[in-house]
Amino acid sequence: MKKYILDLTVVDNVRLHSNYILLKMTQEATLPLMLPGQFAEIRIDGSASTFLRRPISINYVDIEKNEVWFLIQLIGDGTRQLSKVNRGDKINTILPLGKNFTLPKTNEQQKSLLIGGGVGTAPLLYLGKQLIENGYHPTFLLGARSSLDLLQLGDFQKFGQVYITTEDGSVGEKGYVTQHSILFQETFDMIYTCGPRPMMMSVAQYAQTHQIECEVSLENKMACGVGACLCCVENTNEGHLCVCKEGPVFNIKQLLWQI
Repeated sequence: MKKYILDLTVVDNVRLHSNYILLKMTQEATLPLMLPGQFAEIRIDGSASTFLRRPISINYVDIEKNEVWFLIQLIGDGTRQLSKVNRGDKINTILPLGKNFTLPKTNEQQKSLLIGGGVGTAPLLYLGKQLIENGYHPTFLLGARSSLDLLQLGDFQKFGQVYITTEDGSVGEKGYVTQHSILFQETFDMIYTCGPRPMMMSVAQYAQTHQIECEVSLENKMACGVGACLCCVENTNEGHLCVCKEGPVFNIKQLLWQI
């Protein structure tokens, strides 16, 4: 897909949590086509210690409003600088980057489970929207440390049934996503997942054991976004691949996670 360098205008900067913001951005022209699972490289202005762009998953695309959303966890000076932008500010952004999630083929019967942990839920919202628009009814399984760390719950509920785990048991079932009862009560044809690597590896093991197709969105550190700097390389059964270019979405059959 063609990549664009755009000066996007901030529509809204929503503080979802002390450590998370939701940036909504637009431009006068129609935004380019973006697919679920792809990401953007966002330039950080005003930070003396941040020289590289920050890779951020495409959280959602609102075609009617011509908006693209980015769910951002505030980790270092770069992301905290982004949290200070105001409505009307311009942010230089390269998008869309990377390989997207694989959507079901036309007329293919597929029951999909979308599993996300923490800020890893971000790309699953847009994926859920795309599945609904293609006639499918996804199920979401979202994991967080506590009820305070559940993000965009109302948005997910617009696109499908939502199940929840929290580590402290404050909402949903207590424990990790791979311990949720839904995994042992229902069967699925496809699993999509994004989140911490240990969580995704556990999901991949579950999928392998139950012979379910599974795609994961890796969160390796990505500096350039185009496969030039090699800092995001993942060792796969196809050799060393750049996550930013050949991913971030991979079928688990490509990864050396099989047990």
